[in-house]
Amino acid sequence: MFNKSRNFLEEVKSELRKATWPWDSDPKAKGLKKYKELVDSTVVVIIAIILLAGFVAVSDLLLSEALVLITKVAS
Repeated sequence: MFNKSRNFLEEVKSELRKATWPWDSDPKAKGLKKYKELVDSTVVVIIAIILLAGFVAVSDLLLSEALVLITKVAS
């Protein structure tokens, strides 16, 4: 069991070395410049979430008003 666990952890370590990380590997980069790609990606995700939330809110408002109109006409 320990042999399988050790083998798994070695494979994980090997795969993590192959990964592309979203920050600059330049040791001279400091502060937010080091994390430019990460910050840019985070901003894009936040903007997308805000736009999606706005779309859902407007859709909900329009559909609920349409439902009120339909129920008024039907009764």
